[in-house]
Parts: sequence; C-alpha cells; structure tokens
Amino acid sequence: MNNIGRNVTIWAIIVMAVIVVLTAFQPGSSRKAVQQIAYSDFVHDVDQHDVRSVVIRERNISGVLTNGTSFETYAPYDPGLVSHLTSSGVEVSAHPPQSDENPFIRYVVAYLPIILLLGVGFMIFRQMQNGAAGGRGAMGFGKSRAKLMEKKGRVTFADVAGVEESKEELVEIVDFLKDPQKFTRLGGRIPKGVLLTGPPGTGKTLLARSVAGEANVPFFSISGSDFVEMFVGVGASRVRDMFEQGKKAAPCIIFIDEIDAVGRSRGMGLGGGNDEREQTLNQMLVEMDGFESNEGVILIAATNRPDVLDPALLRPGRFDRQVVVPNPDVEGREKILRVHMKKLPLSSDVEPRVIARGTPGFSGADLANLVNEAALFAARQGTRSVSMAQFDAAKDKVLMGAERRSMVMTEEEKRSTAYHEGGHALAAYYTPGCDPIHKATIVPRGQALGMVMTLPEKDNISYKRQWCLGSLLMTMGGRVSEEIIFGHDQVSAGASGDIKAATNLARHMVTRWGMSDRVGMVAYDDPQMMSGSTTREVDEEIRKLIETAYEQCRQLLLTHLDELHRLAEALVEYETLTGEEVGKVIRGEPLDRRDHNDTGFGGRKPSVPSGGAAAPGGVPVPQPS
Repeated sequence: MNNIGRNVTIWAIIVMAVIVVLTAFQPGSSRKAVQQIAYSDFVHDVDQHDVRSVVIRERNISGVLTNGTSFETYAPYDPGLVSHLTSSGVEVSAHPPQSDENPFIRYVVAYLPIILLLGVGFMIFRQMQNGAAGGRGAMGFGKSRAKLMEKKGRVTFADVAGVEESKEELVEIVDFLKDPQKFTRLGGRIPKGVLLTGPPGTGKTLLARSVAGEANVPFFSISGSDFVEMFVGVGASRVRDMFEQGKKAAPCIIFIDEIDAVGRSRGMGLGGGNDEREQTLNQMLVEMDGFESNEGVILIAATNRPDVLDPALLRPGRFDRQVVVPNPDVEGREKILRVHMKKLPLSSDVEPRVIARGTPGFSGADLANLVNEAALFAARQGTRSVSMAQFDAAKDKVLMGAERRSMVMTEEEKRSTAYHEGGHALAAYYTPGCDPIHKATIVPRGQALGMVMTLPEKDNISYKRQWCLGSLLMTMGGRVSEEIIFGHDQVSAGASGDIKAATNLARHMVTRWGMSDRVGMVAYDDPQMMSGSTTREVDEEIRKLIETAYEQCRQLLLTHLDELHRLAEALVEYETLTGEEVGKVIRGEPLDRRDHNDTGFGGRKPSVPSGGAAAPGGVPVPQPS
C-alpha cells in the first residue's frame, strides 16, 4: 500500500505541474492592468473620438482608447450602440458569451488525454525494464519464476518430525553449505542434485525448506509446471535464468516441486512427445551437468512419481542422491502430533502416543488435518481445551466421513444395516488372523450407512497369507448375514463396496503376491500381457478365493447365530459399539454405559476403511499396494 500511495502522489504532482505550465503559456494569461469606467464616460469618449477599438461580449465592453489605455465597462440595453460606434469610426469586434466553466477544469479536460498517453507509455517502459531485470514484467515471460523465500519465519530441522532417516541424508548438504572447504580440500564433491520421493503429504517441501533454514542460505522455490508454456523455448529460457539467479546468490538452494511435470521420460508421448517440455528438460540436464560448473548451487526436487522421470535426470552427476520420505511410523507420528499440538490447549486426557498408534498409514499432512479437525470440534462444542474424545471424533471423520445424523432411516433399514455390520464384526471376532475390532456403528458416515473398523496391533509393513484370508472372510460377513436373516431374495446392495474390496484383495493375492498354488509365483500385473487361457485361470483363482471365504463365513455365522442376533440388537439400541463392547455382547455379558468413554483407540491402530456408496455400509479392508 505504501508503494501504491507514493506512486499515486507522484503522478498527481506531475499532472498538476503540467497543467500549471500549460496555463501559464495560454494567450492572455499575462494581461495588463485594465481601467474600469462608467458607461456615460464611455459614450462621451466615443463622441469625442477618443476610443480606438472595442470588443463586445454580450453587455460587457472592453476596448482601447486612442492614448493606448485599456478599459472595461458594462452597457445597459442600447440597440443603437453598434451604429453609434461605427459612425464614430470605432473598430468594433463581437465575441460569443464567455462560459462560466472553471478554467482549471477546462485545462484538465483539454490536456488530460495527452497526460494519460504519456503515463501509459512510461508505465510500459517501466514494465519492459522490470521484465528484463526480474522476469515479472510484461516482457519477462522468458525469465525464471522462482520465488526467493524470506529469511523471516524460516523452518529448521527442529520443525520437521517423523522423517529422521531422511533428515540424516540431508545433513551433508547442510554441512557443505556451511563449510564447503571441509569437503573440497579432500577432493570430495557434494551432490549437485537431491531428489526427494515419497507419497503425497509426507513433508518433502517442508524438508527442503528446513535444509535452507538450517544452513541459512537463500532458498528459491518453483513448481515444475511453471517452466512449460505454449511458446516454444520459454521453458528452456526460464531454466537458464533460474540457474543464473542461483549463481548470483550462491551458495543457495533451488527447489523444484513436482518435477515430474517437466522431467518425464522423453519420447514417451504421442507423436514423439512434447517438444517444449523436452527442450526444457534438455536445458535442465545441460545446466546440471554441462560445460559450466554451478558450485554452491544445489538443486533439490520433489516428486511422488519417480518411476516416470527420465533416466538421464537420475544418473550420477545430476540427481545423484535420492532420499525417500515415507509415511511416518508410530514413533514418527507421535513426534509429528506433538509438533502440531504445541499451539493447542490440550486436556489432561490427551495422549499423543495413543493417537499415533491409532493412525497407521497417516502422512504428516493427514496428522495436521486430524489435529485441526479436533480443534474445530472443540470450538463448535464451546470447550476451552481439546480432549481425547474430540480427537477420536476427528479421526472418525477423517477416516469414515462426517456423521449424517439428519439422514432418516426406517426401522427396517436400520435393522438390515445392524445385521450387515454385525456379520462383519462377528466374522472378525472369530477369524484367526483378523485385526481386532475397534468400532462397529450403524450411524451413516460419508457414503456408507454403517461401518466396522478394525485395529491392527502394529503397523503392517507387509501382508501375510493368514491376514489376507481372514480379511476376505470378514469382508463376506455382511452379505452372508443378510442372506441368513432375510433370505436370498431380500439381500441389499450394501455389499457392493465389500465385493469390490474382496475382489481387489484376491486379485493382488493371485497376480502379485504369489499366494495361489495353481497360478504360482508369477507376476501378472498387466492384464494385456496375459493370454486368454491365463486370464481365465487367474479369474478362476480369484473366484475360488472369494467363494471359499464366503462358504467359511456362512458356516461361522450359522454356528454363532445367537451371538449375531444379540450383536444386531445391541447395534439397533446403541448405534455405536466399541471393540470391547462388541466382545461383551458376543460373550453375553451386560453392557454398562455409565462409565462408557468412547475415546475409541484402545491402544491399537485402525485399518483404512473402504466400502461402497450403496450402503448399508462396508467393512474396512485396506487397499493393497
């Protein structure tokens, strides 16, 4: 605002000065003293032939006497005045009436267009200069759009939690930027480029910023999409300018986010690829490993798709160090939660360790969102601190969606949903290898009318065959329960998500994980590469796994039919049961809700829920990867 106000003031002064100068040079601007005379004296002078000339403007008469004196007078209505003047030999001139308009306004209207044209031309000239200097002007489309981050408010390694191994990989970069001679005197060479890879939301950008903050060097940030334009050659020009800026500010860090937007493998597109993108990539390769040395300029890039990058970009001498930034483990999640909880007033019952154990697979961004949702819940409820119950509600919202309490369900639909979710819970309770039950609910959330969430005892690094078979059996529990209770013709479409999840899991078991004795340990990731007979064989194995799980689940539920009825009745009455309460109902123990505290974590971690939109709900089976 200060710059804008200063510019407006300068332009106002310029306009005023121009108007004053133009007014000073107007004709008649410097007039001699004029004598005011009475009309009778004017008539007498005319009769005496002492008036040389007059100018008549309506009834205002001005003129010059024979002795050179200027005069002015005001005439009454006199139709014979002009005849009297001409007969006396006076030179008579007549002018139209003078406007009452302010002279200043008249000059402004007359000269403002010229001033505006001059101002526009001046601004265009300034823009061209700015474009040539910094790439932000109208003519600067070929200049780099990298933004220099301010030193104020910088982050350091202390602000990054949950990725300790990744930070250790970058300590060398920080040491080099602080003391380059420590490495160069022994003949060492610091990597020119560091590629950060990992799932979205794991903190790759934050980690790159912390390197610059830790080393206290300039940090230029740009996105991969900022290089590519419809004009051929613009991207390459921006790459050159970006490295030129880096050289001037060396030692420094240049960070390119989402580098896969410009660094994809060349020649892979239709028609030989995108020429503009490939020229940009070629220029980047030359700058990183060309004829000139970019000492002190370290390029850090981030992507969650390293598989699509060009091999020349990943070879030693360019991005010769790749740092994986994975989703944090339970220890990392606890540290991340503590970082985000520093700004919140927490209740005494909040335990970050328990929350961390209940959020496997969460990235740093997911955990930040969880903490924010808990704070919003506390604000809506009018509490002065954030409690464990609000963190649990936030976790359920993030995993399963917001509650749809306004959705009206008939008693028949509620009962059908209760038996569906009861079948899932009962199958999970009695099946070896299944994760323990965390919560069963028939409250609609997101696109599901109900949900059974399981909690693995620890983070699942890999999937075992027993767990996969147990998950398939549990997934069939909802559909089997509906068939047993309501009959084959009365089953609902609520098992659509369960069927999809089971098919996906069985396909991975057969085609990727070698868990089929018939197909064997052969990878069939691409269906287009399989023959017709192989495709039929794979489909038969997938169907066999699902049908076997279906029959085993049917036998299990028929054996424990009384427990299924009790579980469904409890869900209809209470709508939501914790894992402990599910066990009590199955064992026939009474529920005591007086001391019920549905914080819901129980020291375990939830599987990622999935399920169909058709309702009544789905069973949370993680999508294999």
